[in-house]
Amino acid sequence: MTTQLFVPAFRIEECLAAIRECLEKGWTGLGFKTVQFEAEWSAYTGLPHSHFLSSNTVGLHLAMHMFKTAGGWSDGDEVITTPLTFVSTNHAILYCNLKPVFADVDESLCLDPEDIRRKITPRTKAVVFVGIGGNIGQYEKVVDLCREHKLRLILDAAHMSGTRVAGRHVGAEADCAVFSFQAVKNLPTADSGMICFRDASDDARARKLTWLGINKDTYARTTSEGTYKWMYDVEELGFKYHGNSIMAAIGLVQLRYLDRDNAYRRQLAAWYEQGLAGAQDVKVVPVAPSCESSRHLVQIRVPRRDELMLALHATGIYPGVHYRDNTDYGLYAEGRGTCPRAHQASTEILSLPMHLGITKHEVEKICTVVKAHVSAR
Repeated sequence: MTTQLFVPAFRIEECLAAIRECLEKGWTGLGFKTVQFEAEWSAYTGLPHSHFLSSNTVGLHLAMHMFKTAGGWSDGDEVITTPLTFVSTNHAILYCNLKPVFADVDESLCLDPEDIRRKITPRTKAVVFVGIGGNIGQYEKVVDLCREHKLRLILDAAHMSGTRVAGRHVGAEADCAVFSFQAVKNLPTADSGMICFRDASDDARARKLTWLGINKDTYARTTSEGTYKWMYDVEELGFKYHGNSIMAAIGLVQLRYLDRDNAYRRQLAAWYEQGLAGAQDVKVVPVAPSCESSRHLVQIRVPRRDELMLALHATGIYPGVHYRDNTDYGLYAEGRGTCPRAHQASTEILSLPMHLGITKHEVEKICTVVKAHVSAR
């Protein structure tokens, strides 16, 4: 048996039919399917303003750029963030000449609101909350803290497609939420994302900025009436960040199966938790009780993690690490030593194989290998 960490599940024939429709109609770029996907994502999540993008990363940069320029932030102003994330989260802060200030994590590996509070200064403008693995941790307390201090809240929801709290999809509480539909996410395309602003005016501005600052995109110009379709204005310096209809076509197919897929992922997580229950020196990272998680990840913490990884590799099992403490990287070295819990976690965490092709038998085998290696030490 060879068990990979991630293997995306595509409904291939349905995806090909959706792509064929784009090709036959001669419309593969922005519009047509992107408009439909935005509408169906809003219907699914309850988030009123959904804008389809080329990736989660560009969405994070767009949000940071928009809030900085609209809010009159200065270069060097601070954004509180986590060191336990993929680097694109924190790159987005640097892209805008802002300063990432790292706050520590709790046992869920999400930001600890008390450490956020300690690190707020007069220059703090925003908080980026990362829902690692689809978990929410103490997100509700972070929302309250941001409102108390009048800070922008950006939800990096790359892992959170389908995550719900009290029956509602996560994201409405933030100033904006940014989702990922990259190839190995719960709703996989080749690569794309969605940004959902709380405020309608932010959404309207984002639609111009993602099309180079132009106030009429190509689809709007093509479908509008009149003889002056070529007339548009460029109102500010923008980017080419919009999504395309090929990716949206795949996304529309995948969205139909997202809840069913996430339910199976939660079943996999339950099997892992059962299989590892009582194992000495193995701790499954907990999910907040109020959270119906997308379960993008199942993470465990073990001492001498790298030895366990090698033992799993030897049996054809290939786990992953999410993530290395970003302050270990030279680019973020200024933050070293500021988040001891996150740093300790980054030496212990291991993400177990998690995809729709895994069976209960394979989960049991993985758990057996983990327990045998840990108990033999």
